[in-house]
Amino acid sequence: MRMLKRTPLFPIYAEYGARIIDFGGWELPVQFTGIQKEHDAVRGQAGLFDVSHMGEVRIQGPDAFAFLQRVTTNDVSKLVEGQCQYSLLCYPSGGVVDDLLVYKLSEDDYMLVINASNIEKDIAWLQQHLTGQVELINISDETALLALQGPRAVDIVAKLTDAPIQSLKTFHFLTDVKVGGVTTLLSRTGYTGEDGFELYVDQKDAIALWRELLEAGAEHGLIPTGLGARDTLRFEARLPLYGQELSPEISPLEAGLSYFVKLDKGDFIGRDALLEQKTNGVPRKLVGIEMQERGIPRPHYAVYAEGKQIGEVTTGTQSPTYKTNVGLALIDSAFSALGTEVFVEIRGAQVKASVVTTPFHKKK
Repeated sequence: MRMLKRTPLFPIYAEYGARIIDFGGWELPVQFTGIQKEHDAVRGQAGLFDVSHMGEVRIQGPDAFAFLQRVTTNDVSKLVEGQCQYSLLCYPSGGVVDDLLVYKLSEDDYMLVINASNIEKDIAWLQQHLTGQVELINISDETALLALQGPRAVDIVAKLTDAPIQSLKTFHFLTDVKVGGVTTLLSRTGYTGEDGFELYVDQKDAIALWRELLEAGAEHGLIPTGLGARDTLRFEARLPLYGQELSPEISPLEAGLSYFVKLDKGDFIGRDALLEQKTNGVPRKLVGIEMQERGIPRPHYAVYAEGKQIGEVTTGTQSPTYKTNVGLALIDSAFSALGTEVFVEIRGAQVKASVVTTPFHKKK
């Protein structure tokens, strides 16, 4: 029997009413008080997520920059100390090994934040391509990660720190910040479409910080939030999920992430294939769809146009914020124009939908 992994916060999940599921080999809370309530809290006030299952890897040494420039799609030379960027690892085919965040701690010290289900695969891929004076250190097991997201996030965290978080720019971070007495790497990125912070701490401090944040945020409507709301929030904001919008068979350009692929920065793994896609046009595009007839698009439902299958839904649900039945679908580029009529196969019937603008939600 496979042993499921647990985060440092697992011992107190029950105190908050968590419903636990197997998520990629981890025992994690899908919800605490309900997905709709938690989703609404993040949109209107704030939610606190345990995302300690995510992987963290330090890349250190004189050749750390050159190595990352070679294996990631974004331009690492644009980073200054205290800044991070969204990027991707690609196969030579242009398909995606993983999407990740790159944090620049110093000229020869970086931290990568990678998806939990890909930790072993990503590390093996990185080690396979190590060159020069570079050391790769997996710090995932010793690192806990809490994410506090929502429009009241600044108010809540400000109660627990003297650090200048109000002026911290998006995709920047502060190191060795005391938050509720806990030493923290504090960043401002987010995976919900709202403002918020990520707090990287030693795993032994996770429970104490969790309790401190919830106490400080009680008057601001802060509640514990699970993976269910995390998925609906990121979906409304059109933020990709590896395994659905990204995979070894789906390139960043097909997924609409060309901004994070810097073809002019020099050579990197996957560049030739991605340059060919950009030059000749991608055969498929990730688009938003909205149902025009009754039905909810679900992942892997087939999408049709002109009597033939043109792709499939990658993520879909009823939007908790807007109550519309919407989805993201990877389809033949010829049918990707806004307003194009398509049909989603739902329980054997083809149900009318149309291609619509994304993201479905933008931060107010």
